[in-house]
Amino acid sequence: MENIENMPRPEILMVADNVAKEKSIDKDEVFEAMEIALQKAARTKYGTEHDIRVFIDRNTGAISLARYREVVEALDEESEFTQILLDDAKELNPDIKPGEYIIDTLPPIDFGRVAAQTAKQVIMQKVREAERNRQYEEYKEKIGSIVNGTVKRIEFGNVIVDMGKAEALLRRDEIIPREKFKNGDRIRAYVIDVRREVKGPQVFLSRTCPEFMSALFTQEVPEIYDGLITIVGAARDPGSKAKIAVKANDMTVDPVGACVGLRGIRVQAVVAELQGEKIDIIPYSEDRAQFIVSAMAPAEVTKVVIDEENNRIETVVPKEQFSMAIGRRGQNVRLASQLLGCDIDVLTEEDERERRANENKIRSQRFMDALDVDEMIAHLLIAEGFSNIEEVAGVELSELAEIEGFDDDIASELQQRAKEYIEKRDAEFAEKSKTLGIDETIQSVTGLDQDLILVLAENGVKTLDDVADLATDELIEILGEDSLSIDEANKVIMAARQHWFENEGQNLDEQN
Repeated sequence: MENIENMPRPEILMVADNVAKEKSIDKDEVFEAMEIALQKAARTKYGTEHDIRVFIDRNTGAISLARYREVVEALDEESEFTQILLDDAKELNPDIKPGEYIIDTLPPIDFGRVAAQTAKQVIMQKVREAERNRQYEEYKEKIGSIVNGTVKRIEFGNVIVDMGKAEALLRRDEIIPREKFKNGDRIRAYVIDVRREVKGPQVFLSRTCPEFMSALFTQEVPEIYDGLITIVGAARDPGSKAKIAVKANDMTVDPVGACVGLRGIRVQAVVAELQGEKIDIIPYSEDRAQFIVSAMAPAEVTKVVIDEENNRIETVVPKEQFSMAIGRRGQNVRLASQLLGCDIDVLTEEDERERRANENKIRSQRFMDALDVDEMIAHLLIAEGFSNIEEVAGVELSELAEIEGFDDDIASELQQRAKEYIEKRDAEFAEKSKTLGIDETIQSVTGLDQDLILVLAENGVKTLDDVADLATDELIEILGEDSLSIDEANKVIMAARQHWFENEGQNLDEQN
């Protein structure tokens, strides 16, 4: 890099070409690195206060130097060497305007040994940066796929994997339990993330995530790779058990059979890679209830109740199937919950009958007290799907009259009693609210009826903020264990806190 002249330099082209091929980076990036390096050396020669720029001709390799001075109407004391007054610039170029540059071509110079060494270091640094960027982009594209590597070393239980051009990290919490590695072992893992690091791109691997199992099935089952079968979801308890749901996009293909393979060869290949992890392959069904039944296998489910609003599922199983449905340490129901993306409650048939009987008993007593009717009429209302007095008061009269054993007169009388009860109850609530000092805003909280609000008020909880300040267990303790479930109590508290978030957002908008 010494004796730089403004003349063709084929050796420059050769160096750029060789470096680009060796490091697998774009040749233009090598030229830019050279220009920056030579520019740094030139500024050392002419003075760092000057704006010296170097250009390399991409076709000939010729190197040219120039000093740039910005045309300004008033000089900045700190930039006097990089600026020129408009009047002075017009003597050199009458058409020049502020913001443009006066460019002075500089003669070729002898950079000297130190400057040449500095330029070489800068070039290598820029080339390394370009190489790291290329590696980062290359491995970033591998996120969501399986890669192969060799165990390079083990640090505090974390495995450092040699990927060839970069190192990858397999953290110990991403290693299958009881799985041991030693230096030199070949390893397959799933790329979950790639980040830029000072030493180069850092690749993060996992062997425990459900996506790793899905990717293994994609490799082993051609029908999945070809799109004839789709993996709908997967859940794992790494090293122990897993569930994977599959559906066929072609009616002629058996999704479960294809994943199992002839004599189980395909699924066994995945099981071997996952250190003997037992895998349940579940056929997906558009009928959600049927899908839930399949997901709970090997337990036999006799009844499914889906609560869409709270994203919960209740499954009922025979008593002898209960432990199987739960699984060891809750494994079976936990994996099914992960697969379905919702909470699953498991009840025996006896528990379900008992609970339903208790709910019906409480509901029946409410109808009997509110409507002043006997137990038979209360049971008839429950059997027809009525769950509260408001439904009786608001339903079409003809629907009530259609209930077996009812006629127009009975239906009209029941509805009238329901409306009178609600009117009386609301009046009593309004009076008690005034006496207890209940804030009206508390009535807007979803999940709290008038009876629950009165219980809260009697215990000093009278405003929206009072409810919002409660913890879940405190709310249940005040209202009674049979009043709300933990999930329902959480929703009540979050509904009460909603105005906090709205006010906070409004304040941020005002500040902005």
